[in-house]
Amino acid sequence: MFVVTNRSIEASEKGLEQFGKDPNAKGNNELRLANVTRSGSGYKVEFLDDTLSTEETKDCIRQFDLDIDPEGTYGRSLKVACDLVARSRENKRHILFFVHGYNNDMKALMDSAFDLQSRYDVEVLPFSWPANGGGWLGKMSYLDDKRDARASAGALERTLKKMREYFLLISQSSRTTRRKEVETKYPDNPEKRDALLAELLIKDCRFTINALFHSMGNYLYKQMLKSSINEGNGLLFDNVVLCQADTNTDGHPAWVDRIAHKRRVFVTLNEDDYALRMSRIKPGDAQHARLGHYIKQLNSQSAHYINLTDASWVQESHSPFREPADRNEGVAAFFKQAFSGKPAEKDLRYRPEGNWYEIK
Repeated sequence: MFVVTNRSIEASEKGLEQFGKDPNAKGNNELRLANVTRSGSGYKVEFLDDTLSTEETKDCIRQFDLDIDPEGTYGRSLKVACDLVARSRENKRHILFFVHGYNNDMKALMDSAFDLQSRYDVEVLPFSWPANGGGWLGKMSYLDDKRDARASAGALERTLKKMREYFLLISQSSRTTRRKEVETKYPDNPEKRDALLAELLIKDCRFTINALFHSMGNYLYKQMLKSSINEGNGLLFDNVVLCQADTNTDGHPAWVDRIAHKRRVFVTLNEDDYALRMSRIKPGDAQHARLGHYIKQLNSQSAHYINLTDASWVQESHSPFREPADRNEGVAAFFKQAFSGKPAEKDLRYRPEGNWYEIK
């Protein structure tokens, strides 16, 4: 599994310990790519070179007929995008971009990422920021993670900008190639040409790209969206899931309604969420009601609110996409559809008095 991070790199360490607890020494916006594989009960980590060799660039061009200079200089992210698309096509999987929350070291992140991949049969691309709070430090480490999240907004923006750039490049190359094919087959019949082109493009792109922002990962996303210079909010994702958001309910439409998306924005809620209950307590009076914890003021024009409070087996869970989904088929089905780019609210019961959906 590929991982994008702005964490520091500890070359003297082994395994996941190579991911540091602080931002990259070159700055908060400095990104590194790694390939992480499971090895028994642990993980193996390979950090990738920043740039592609000429031969690797030519391999990408041959694989996807990319319209780029084979002698040019390109970042490793181009090859990662090509490999992700190739995996998605081969395995018939959707792509899920995953941003974790507060108090997540790399072990917790990778456990969650591999769980998501196997549970929902998706290709997961995690983004890891230096969140290592919690424990005995309590309130102070929570605020420290919050500062790190705010400082990582630029790194997230760079990641999403590059993702969109490369996925567009791959899709445009496919469109150009297919257009030549249909023009050759139906040179004098525009109607049949357009119908065949649409059919071939659907076959080429059977996967969608979706996003899961969990807990304080939503605060990081919010800070990115609030930026006056924001190139990371292009039309990339089909669905965006704001799961148990550790950010203010008050005023949330100001940034939620700005999220560029093709199909849906989902906001999950759980009034009994133990982590968000503690989150509100830690900073004292300065901490307002949390978006993932509060079922009032649900007034975004674009979001679909999913109230999981009374769904069986969810209880106090802060990660309803994990263990509760083992026990509750409705919860599992919702996340499966949301991570597949589908209108996942269709099979749920709508409650107009609160403007939310609930599991039937």
